[in-house]
Amino acid sequence: MGSLVAAIFLLSAFANGASGFLQPARHARTPYLQFDQRFDHDSQAFLTATGNRFSSQMKRRKTSLYVSDPSLLLMTNSVQKTSQFLVRIVLLRAMAFVHLVAFLVALHQNKALIGDDGITPAKNVLNAAEMRGKLIKEHRKHKDDDARGTPEQQPATPILKSFRQSSLSRFIQNNPKLSRLQNKFANLRELLWDRCDVMHRPVITLLWLAKDRNKLNPWLDAIAIAGLSMSALILLLGSANVPLVFGLWLCQRSLMSVGSPFYGFGWEPQLNELSFHALLLVPLLSLQQIPHLPVSPIIAWTFRWMLFRIMMGAGLIKFRSGDTKWKDGTAMQYFYETQPVPNPLSRYFHWMPKPWHTFEVWANHFVEVLAPWLLIIPGLPLSWRRAAGLIQINFQAILILSGNLSFLNWLTMVPAIMCVDDGFVGGLFSASTRTRAMGAAWTYSTSTGRQLVNVGFLGLVAWLSIPVVKNLLSEKQIMNFSFDPLRLINTYGAFGTVGEEREEFIISAAPDFDGPWKEYEFKVKPGDVNKHPRWISPYHYRLDWQLWIASACRSLDRSPWLLSLLLKLLQRNEAVLNLLDGDPWKGYAEKPKYIRVDRYRYKFHKPTSRNDPVFWDREYVGRVYPRQGLATQEGIKDDIRRLRLLYG
Repeated sequence: MGSLVAAIFLLSAFANGASGFLQPARHARTPYLQFDQRFDHDSQAFLTATGNRFSSQMKRRKTSLYVSDPSLLLMTNSVQKTSQFLVRIVLLRAMAFVHLVAFLVALHQNKALIGDDGITPAKNVLNAAEMRGKLIKEHRKHKDDDARGTPEQQPATPILKSFRQSSLSRFIQNNPKLSRLQNKFANLRELLWDRCDVMHRPVITLLWLAKDRNKLNPWLDAIAIAGLSMSALILLLGSANVPLVFGLWLCQRSLMSVGSPFYGFGWEPQLNELSFHALLLVPLLSLQQIPHLPVSPIIAWTFRWMLFRIMMGAGLIKFRSGDTKWKDGTAMQYFYETQPVPNPLSRYFHWMPKPWHTFEVWANHFVEVLAPWLLIIPGLPLSWRRAAGLIQINFQAILILSGNLSFLNWLTMVPAIMCVDDGFVGGLFSASTRTRAMGAAWTYSTSTGRQLVNVGFLGLVAWLSIPVVKNLLSEKQIMNFSFDPLRLINTYGAFGTVGEEREEFIISAAPDFDGPWKEYEFKVKPGDVNKHPRWISPYHYRLDWQLWIASACRSLDRSPWLLSLLLKLLQRNEAVLNLLDGDPWKGYAEKPKYIRVDRYRYKFHKPTSRNDPVFWDREYVGRVYPRQGLATQEGIKDDIRRLRLLYG
């Protein structure tokens, strides 16, 4: 978090002059935009079509256009400060980049995590959801049958009662074709809605199309590759349409719905919600970088509203979690050492002076609780809105420097882009593209139909936000939760509590009861004290993260999937072993028969010299599993069966 507040003040000042920083200087007789023989004819024709004063002056000047007319300069600046044609290109590319990373992670890891022979197979989620769907369908059928019985059993709702007694209802029941159509609708409802998870949220996934649920690996790969392809296309073009964005949403949702604990992180629904908002940001079919569709202020505000909820959720949960370290200013003394996946700089952040850590805590509260209001209050000066977005982007960039938090911080930056305007990002584009964007801002307006859709979308967001706002105001606030069944608008939060000690589960195995014991090393999870952290952000090692969560809980009770992992390791499952940083038994004639999980306390090691190879100090705490003796394949299978009897 170092230099956070200083950066905030600098960014506030920078926001006022950002246009001058990112655009060519506007001193006397310096061309603002060059229109000579090199100016492409498509852009010239585009501007000619505007039919306004700006276009007519361009046509008269055949060599270079100098902004010598103050009124023209003012109009140009005004258009740039209210339009977001270029901003949309930046946001879509940023969103596509995050999706690209997410689907790349899925392609590399999902077969081992949720594949046919994975740690928590997706088919188990599908089978459980299908069973719930059938039960709900049967319950509804019996309820409808009862409602058609005696007058006392008729529906209490007058509309339903009159419909049941109407000739139309009897006609549908007596007509074979209509009756079959009604049954098909019931089956479709069972497939799309009744098949739900334990929270009664519909399991929306393309995996329902698979004929054989024992062979889902090709489907998992196909979904990831489809998502990668669409993400790459949007990143390349800098544009998107509704089918492309919906495809991203559907592919991500298909994996999130069956991902079990490995897709239980808060940034999964956050990524899904981002693409949901983007559906209203893009044209229906056009893939032009600068389409005939201006960015509606309503849609821009919903992006900022999303960012507001993310930051406020993270900020308020720190005051309500019961962790006094966020109130007395000591939380950052422990955060860098106990965070999920440290990076090479985390140790240096940790060793900053205690007064600086206290300063970081209060700077964090400012960014997460006070600054977000600048995102949504209407009527604020443009410089304030820019500063609000830059504060959040800078904050996320500092978090990226101080630790490996997956693609969470990169993802949180994306809606902040909607705080700036074309005048701010113009320097990222060619003169031709800037000119076309300016011409579009002068020419295009939102159709009445699209305006109605935008207003309807705002109403939907407002309605779905009611329970989210209630949760933010509640003393019993929960984080990373969805109140609507489709998980469109969610509540978020992060690091409500910070541990004071880092404890790690260390898994080791042996071919004999007396050893020798070899530890399993993971990609980024601390293990070997000489192993230094790596830079991996925005990449995400899902298994390593889940092991950190399990270690923080200090038992297997809340992480039963760990038993499946131990079994796969003893079975030498190749896909699962590829998730690790090598197989300790590779090349040995003896294979492991016994396995155990021990708990160790880790602390950053203070180097005694520049060449000191040690990064961590650790001490043994105790045995986690099994509590007595050692675990074998049969013993682990028995424990898994007992857990299934307990939890289903």
